[in-house]
Amino acid sequence: MCGIVGFIGHGNVQDVLMNGLEKLEYRGYDSAGIYLAEGGQTGHLFKEVGRIANLKETVDFDLPAVVGIGHTRWATHGMATKANAHPHQSMNQRYSLVHNGVIENYQALKTEYLKNIQLNSETDTEIVVALIEWFANNESLSTKDAFKRTLEVIEGSYALGLIDKENPEVLYAAKNKSPLLIGLGQDFNVIVSDAMATIDVTNEYLEIKDKELITLTKDAVTIEKFTGEVVQRESYIAELDASDLEKGTYPFYMLKEIDEQPTVLRRLIQSYQDEQGQAVFEADLLKAVSAADRIYIIACGTSYNAGWIGRSLLEKIAHIPTEVHLASEFAYELPLLSQQPLFIFLTQSGETADSRQALVKVNELGLPSLTITNVKGSTLSREASYTLLLHAGPEIAVASTKAYTAQITVMALLADAIRASKGIEASFNMERELSLVASVMESILAEKAAIQTWVEDSLMETRNAFYIGRTLDYYVSMEAALKLKEISYIQTESFAAGELKHGTIALIEEGTPVIALITEEIVGAHTRGNVEEVRARGANAIVISMQEVARVDDQFVIPTVTTALAPLVMVVVTQLLAYYTALGRGLDVDKPRNLAKSVTVE
Repeated sequence: MCGIVGFIGHGNVQDVLMNGLEKLEYRGYDSAGIYLAEGGQTGHLFKEVGRIANLKETVDFDLPAVVGIGHTRWATHGMATKANAHPHQSMNQRYSLVHNGVIENYQALKTEYLKNIQLNSETDTEIVVALIEWFANNESLSTKDAFKRTLEVIEGSYALGLIDKENPEVLYAAKNKSPLLIGLGQDFNVIVSDAMATIDVTNEYLEIKDKELITLTKDAVTIEKFTGEVVQRESYIAELDASDLEKGTYPFYMLKEIDEQPTVLRRLIQSYQDEQGQAVFEADLLKAVSAADRIYIIACGTSYNAGWIGRSLLEKIAHIPTEVHLASEFAYELPLLSQQPLFIFLTQSGETADSRQALVKVNELGLPSLTITNVKGSTLSREASYTLLLHAGPEIAVASTKAYTAQITVMALLADAIRASKGIEASFNMERELSLVASVMESILAEKAAIQTWVEDSLMETRNAFYIGRTLDYYVSMEAALKLKEISYIQTESFAAGELKHGTIALIEEGTPVIALITEEIVGAHTRGNVEEVRARGANAIVISMQEVARVDDQFVIPTVTTALAPLVMVVVTQLLAYYTALGRGLDVDKPRNLAKSVTVE
């Protein structure tokens, strides 16, 4: 959950590192730092607590440098302090290292090798750089061999960038479980956690696989296994537009990404259906999913919430029994599996550590898997049997919006394609209904001012809030509550409306906001009964409904769409509600405290 960028060669090293870190700040913003090296064994270390802007004020952009590494941190081991910020250095400051991941055996390594070494931080990372120096000195090893020796004894997840001050013509890197790429340029090369951080200097990249050691110079890259075997690998062109990474006229990325959702839906329709409205999914994928007797959706966070909507779509449209599991639980408590299971991994980044651990387990069992992700070539994409892309464009705000709706849309299109392949009669035209959804989204987005006013009247001062709903509305409530709590810091929970009287109603106090979502006639009357129950106990009850089941006193009414796809439009209202609440409280909407975008540690 940290961001790494490294540069070696001709160019302004400081500019590349700082620009890259600014684009990687969504991965962590507790602290940041860079290390620069030039000829003559001279190095310069800059570290600051907090945002990249704090670091930028201290960096000398005029210093000569031929190589550098940078890091933005989401704290795991040790508080957010200058001492714990990366890069970390060995005792004699010869080696400087950046690290993303968790070294699981760092305490044992400290006891075995570093009893007499003075350490300056609370981090597991400093153990790694101290070990490199220890092996170089005590076993008379070259930097490369000392690095390799260290990689052989550390356990856990890591993406590493290493500079030896005595040889600034070389930059070393390695990875295991954590994301890292090599970027190729003319008279320079880079390492980076995410291609978008250096897309302004190169669009050509090489993948790094687990337990590979990388040696970079300004004009050469060598990839080798720990055994010394050199690996040849073709590069690929990253399909990113640097302009997509800018906010433009928007005050925050989150609002920009909310507004992009109708465009994303239309792009997905074009990507996965032809002009006749027929599915264009890979035949082998459709065959594999259709053959499954049960689908297991594995995900975390927002993707997990999207999975519940996907479950409904796959069961009702494709007629395949489906379960939803938290990745962090699934990997260590495997359920009793069906005879012909298929696993769908939902992940915006394609690098989510908990999901990857579950995929490793699935692969060990030799079972088929599908990753639905926004990032082509990501780890979960490479390691799954099949991949479907979200085509949502970069999502920078930590709170996911367009990736959530894109995941649901892809699962809807996939479910419809499976339905057609099985010869099941359609209850509605998927392409037409998704196009309607995109238009309804636009009508909701045109009502931003009304939603902002409503938020200012109802949510600005509250400490607690609740979302309630039934069936699909309950699943949307899960995501709505997550959005509100993660960016506004209001303690928000979602509940199946029918469960209120089984304990939860005890939490209702005078003025407590309770937001009810109602899109289905079959359960709408029951949910409205629950609304009256909380009003009778002093709650500030708010109803968001769909037009065909609306009442005149509902606070917000959305145009009618087919029930199966209603979550796609309902969630947009709740996204804006969360956005304007955080904005009104004067918070950083894009970078909520304690969170990071890409969760690359278990």
